[in-house]
Amino acid sequence: MAFFAFTAKYRLLLRLCVVSLFCAHAAGEATCKLKAKFNLNGYKNIERKKVILGGMFAVHNRLASTDSNSSSIPVSSGCEWFNFRTFRWTQTMLFAINEINKKDNLLPDTELGYVIYDSCFTISKAVEGTLTYLTGQDEAVPNYRCGDGAPLAALVGAGGCDLSVATARILGLYYFPQASISYSSSCSELESRFQYPTFLRTIPSDEHQSVAMAQLVLRFGWTWVGTIASDDDYGKYGIKRFKEVVEEAGVCISFSETLPKFVAPESIQRIVRTVLDSTAKIVVVFSSDVDLSPLVEVLLQNNVTNRTWIASESWVTSALISKQADVLSTLGGTLGFAIQRADIPGLREHLLSIDPYQDALTEEFWETAFSCTLSYGRALRNARAVREAGNATASRATTNALPNGLCTGKENLEKLNNTYLDVSQLRLTYNVYKAVYAVAYALHHLEHCKNGSGPFQDRSCADITKFEPWQLMYYLKNLRFNVPHTGEEIFFNDGEVPGFYEILNWQRDANGGVTYAHVGYYNSTASTTEKLILDNSSIIWHNDVLQPPRSVCSERCQPGTRMGIRQGEPVCCFDCIPCADGEISNTTDARGCIQCEEDYWSNTNHDACVLKTIEFLGFGEPLGITLIAIAVFGALLTMVVGVVFLKHLTTPLVQANDALLSFTLLLALTITFLCSIVFLGEPQRWSCMTSQVALAVGFALCLSSLMGKAALLMLRARAVKAAKTAAKAAKVAAAASEDSPDTTAIAPAPPPKNDVDPIRPGQQRVIAAVCTLVQVAACTVWLVLLPPHPVKNTAAQNIKIILECDPGNIVFICAVFGYDVLLAVLAFAFGFVARRLEDHFSEGKCITFGMLVFFIVWISFVPAYLSTRGKFMVAVQIFAILASSFGLLACIFLPKCYVLLVKPERNKEELVMPRPKLRDADAGTGTSASLATVTNGTTISTVSVSN
Repeated sequence: MAFFAFTAKYRLLLRLCVVSLFCAHAAGEATCKLKAKFNLNGYKNIERKKVILGGMFAVHNRLASTDSNSSSIPVSSGCEWFNFRTFRWTQTMLFAINEINKKDNLLPDTELGYVIYDSCFTISKAVEGTLTYLTGQDEAVPNYRCGDGAPLAALVGAGGCDLSVATARILGLYYFPQASISYSSSCSELESRFQYPTFLRTIPSDEHQSVAMAQLVLRFGWTWVGTIASDDDYGKYGIKRFKEVVEEAGVCISFSETLPKFVAPESIQRIVRTVLDSTAKIVVVFSSDVDLSPLVEVLLQNNVTNRTWIASESWVTSALISKQADVLSTLGGTLGFAIQRADIPGLREHLLSIDPYQDALTEEFWETAFSCTLSYGRALRNARAVREAGNATASRATTNALPNGLCTGKENLEKLNNTYLDVSQLRLTYNVYKAVYAVAYALHHLEHCKNGSGPFQDRSCADITKFEPWQLMYYLKNLRFNVPHTGEEIFFNDGEVPGFYEILNWQRDANGGVTYAHVGYYNSTASTTEKLILDNSSIIWHNDVLQPPRSVCSERCQPGTRMGIRQGEPVCCFDCIPCADGEISNTTDARGCIQCEEDYWSNTNHDACVLKTIEFLGFGEPLGITLIAIAVFGALLTMVVGVVFLKHLTTPLVQANDALLSFTLLLALTITFLCSIVFLGEPQRWSCMTSQVALAVGFALCLSSLMGKAALLMLRARAVKAAKTAAKAAKVAAAASEDSPDTTAIAPAPPPKNDVDPIRPGQQRVIAAVCTLVQVAACTVWLVLLPPHPVKNTAAQNIKIILECDPGNIVFICAVFGYDVLLAVLAFAFGFVARRLEDHFSEGKCITFGMLVFFIVWISFVPAYLSTRGKFMVAVQIFAILASSFGLLACIFLPKCYVLLVKPERNKEELVMPRPKLRDADAGTGTSASLATVTNGTTISTVSVSN
């Protein structure tokens, strides 16, 4: 009530102001001063009517040009381009009012009148008509009603969104429900009850249509679409909401064009070029048929094909578009949303029964429809003009006949080929019908209200002869009724009706024209999964194709690839980039690739993660079997050498350099041969520790034994060298005494007997044992603190998991095997010094060559080991172990075995003992050779010199 009180104050204030400005008092009687002359065409029937209904229809499409001379009284522009479709809507309102006036169960005591104006599809005419409704006269005096008579109940109109916005803003000031019961203003902007508090409509809001269009685009997977909208609220708000929905779902807009409200050939040509240049195959058009018609004409001229058009309800069933010649070549297969259709019995008969002389608007319709004139004077003038321009003789023959171009008024309307009589697609026409009945039912409830049970203050009712606008608004907002003939239930939910649309498909009929095939529907009140129902099999696309078109900027990225956005282009334009190794994408149009888990790797197609291949050098593999065979052969060969040595244990050759160290060396080689087998198979904790430690200790024992042998040989070599030096000195002294006659010859005393071997076999064994125990101690610390352990190496090869042994700590393994290297260097150094020790079997040379082979093998092993991965790395390591072991076995024991088995005659004490190398000159001096004796297994060498 506070709102109504405020409105009343506001209206009173405005009324007083306007009265003071526009009304003068003369002879004690108020008169209104009219400030403008309007040029309004339409229908009016208000005499002896209790209630008046207003209507506004765009019977013409635009304003006619006028003289801009300001020296005369300005008169509003006239209209041109007669629209037969909207004229049918006008007649539908008249038909509905006449039908209601004849009913006994609806407003039986009230006869409705009407005032209907032509808005000319322009805002200015709509405003003129609105002001005229308010004043009650044909001129506008805002906020002041000068006329008396029946109250104006409601306005059915005003047509397009822009027109309804203009009228709703004006009439909303008075809380006038007349603003309006709209039949075609569907733009979502009018949903705002704050800005348009009294606006109601019988057409669904474009909020539903925009969402429905978006759902249709998404249903077919179109991600690259173009949009065209009319330059008004209908097009702007409709296409704006559509873009919001589809872009949120990942659809991109290829182009977005706006149709001019007035004919602009340059703009139309630019839009056509844009459509042709775009790769988008889907074009969504939110426009009225009037605005779209010029574009369709140019599209047909340019033979624009291979596009699918999505139509809004304003033009999907428009004959202005569909009746154009060869329109299916461009618009064939169009899908569009149409509001609910109905049949209205008796309407066609009413349309056929109009009187051409009833009023100016009907007269213009008749003249436009039949291309003639109902004015005899105008026809006579036209005939005279033709006669003057043509053959005068022929014209005189027809002087007394009726002038050409004169309508008889009896022309047959059924022969018309325009949209006026097309009642096959009554959609907006049906909305007009519903709007009239909505006002009638609201007035019926207002009229039959009983005092004491009314809805207003003190439970009062309104008087139908002088009700206030807001009182009728109450009944309209709470209205619920069933439309006659169709039975559809109508009610307003805050001024809105539910969104229900038929989905139509433009198909070719038997005569080559357009037929609107029903292929589905959209219901905004249904559940999410059932809102859009579509029968794909019944859709015929452009060029009579049954398969839906594809409209994408880039083809979809298949699993195994990801979308790579192109710089500076919409997100729908992308390149399909294959996933990197170890990454997959298992969905279409994946934004990114997924990294496989540690034990998995991507398959060939990069669309699934598969378990990596487990790799290790197994016992059963051909390579593993080969290495085992070689290792076993080497171990057996070493044992055979040991048996040979054991059989010839007492021979000088075996006893020449500590037989026990020889057997220790053979044991160490057997260990190294057999420990290589432990490297095979799946690494386990015990095998990792055993293989590494056995190898380190085995080589330590082997190299320590060789170092003990080489140490003795080195000392022997030094002793022999010392003896040779002494013998040479004695020879020089003897020669000097012979050359001096005065000198008494004194024979030099023989040098004392000297041991060449300063270390004993026990000491050799102690050296070997101590050196080996140092390695054992280091390996024990290694095993206790950071022992080798099996690991999964996933970094070496992407597609494989290599099972290998981790040494535990690089410091320990370097120290352990570095110690073996130290022993090898010492053994080589000792053997190299003893290499010139002369005897028939020089073990110093054998050790030297053996250690050279050892170094060559392991130096070659390092790069080979570092350049391989997986089981082949283990194979290289085993090969190095076996090669070095075979090298030591061959270099050290093969010559001895050769003597023992092939040349036993050389296995004598005097032949295996080392001796100094004598020159020929020395042979005549009587110098004796070195002698050697073997006592209790110890070889003792002596050197004597005599003349």
